[in-house]
Amino acid sequence: MTVNCPSGHPSTSTDYCDVCGLPIGAAATPAAASVPAPAVAAPGPAATPAPAPAGQTCPNCQEPASTDALFCENCGYDFTTGTMPRAASSLDISSTPAPPAPPAAIAEWVAERWVDPDWYAVQQSDDPCPSPGLPTVIPLTEKSLLIGRPSRSRNIHPEIDCGDDTGVSRRQAQLTTDGQRWWVEDLQSSNGTYVASAAGPLPEDPIIPGQRQELNPDDRIYVGAWTRLVVRKATPEEQAGQA
Repeated sequence: MTVNCPSGHPSTSTDYCDVCGLPIGAAATPAAASVPAPAVAAPGPAATPAPAPAGQTCPNCQEPASTDALFCENCGYDFTTGTMPRAASSLDISSTPAPPAPPAAIAEWVAERWVDPDWYAVQQSDDPCPSPGLPTVIPLTEKSLLIGRPSRSRNIHPEIDCGDDTGVSRRQAQLTTDGQRWWVEDLQSSNGTYVASAAGPLPEDPIIPGQRQELNPDDRIYVGAWTRLVVRKATPEEQAGQA
């Protein structure tokens, strides 16, 4: 049997402590009795599970949702309006605006295309000459422009279209400029390209093919059976009409 002395030492002797020698006396209690048994908690009432939150079911996909949900997270059904979301359309306006188109260049130079009865008279063409009238004014917006007749099959699209004059070759001549001066070059045309001053007689000799010839301010270009071309500065009214 083991008892505890007044100092708390366990002792097998019941009169004096085996450790410190203090008298134990009759009031000593067994050491095992001095150690309280662990308290066992009385079983309480069974825990009640929390009630599941109230909700709703999507009428479109049957997916559960909370009562305060505005949209179904699964299919996007709108609980407020009772409708499905609208599908994206290619006609929807993008949030990023398209960049503005660059302004069209205003030509400082134009070419006048005339029907010249005098030139027709010396060409001896079998085609009837069109009635002379006001010239066709063509803005010259490029540094290099083709004079000729269009051909879809050959992908020829002249900037200076002389398609009604069958005496003009598909690729008749080339006009080029540095912004202040103009040159014309014959492109091995069938009937040649002619240049002459407005104050002089009609030209008799064509320019040399493949060689550029600078145009003077009063020069005229003759091609085909009746076509006469004049390159000049655009008037303020003509430039305003291009804007």
